[in-house]
Amino acid sequence: MLDNKVVLITGAAHRIGAITARTLHANGMNLILHYRSSDEAAEALRDELLSHRPDSVILIKVDLHETRKLHKFAKIAAEKWGRLDVLINNASGFYSTEIGHVSETQWDDLIGSNLKAPFFLSQAAAPYLKEQHGCIVNIVDIHAERPLKGFPVYSISKAGLVMMTKSLACELGPEIRVNAIAPGAILWPEHLDDDDKEKIISRTFLKRKGEPEDIAKAILYLVKDAGYITGQILAVDGGRSLNS
Repeated sequence: MLDNKVVLITGAAHRIGAITARTLHANGMNLILHYRSSDEAAEALRDELLSHRPDSVILIKVDLHETRKLHKFAKIAAEKWGRLDVLINNASGFYSTEIGHVSETQWDDLIGSNLKAPFFLSQAAAPYLKEQHGCIVNIVDIHAERPLKGFPVYSISKAGLVMMTKSLACELGPEIRVNAIAPGAILWPEHLDDDDKEKIISRTFLKRKGEPEDIAKAILYLVKDAGYITGQILAVDGGRSLNS
């Protein structure tokens, strides 16, 4: 069903982006893998996937903060195989910002990475996605609804991405579906110690952390089998977002 369809994944060199790339490639999709600075990891992932299926992956190195380049980025992505079926806005910035000491540079960086870039890339890709009745999947966060203490700008940016998901579902339908995945405890931030991790796990109903593969499988579902779903935020969090 996905054979020869084309997906553009931002922030694809590492972590959830790389696992998603492997999952969608295994399901027959051709990939445009975006990265900003992780040349070695991106090239290794491309070579790994090409060893399974030739002429199925290309890399594009772009700084998504450079909004003026995003139309050309989308055009290159669509022209490689003559189509663009899926955009996954995965690239994201994440670091703490202490109230009283937040700089405008930090604000512009996090809002730029997590909200502005996904919006303008979605806008640039929309004409190509519309031709294929394609879809957009945004990677948000459960902290878009329940803010993460010490990370106000990050939480604000992801809350904006949730509203962007719903707004674009309204604006781009019926030709393009737009949904989002909200991960919970999947990959640990560097600042967490073992006690913090145990506290987070204890607040899930499944009493365990998830894996990047759980996110990739949820993305695959939204891309492949969710033809009547749009404007929705799918929490993949072991039930943690239900717990106060």
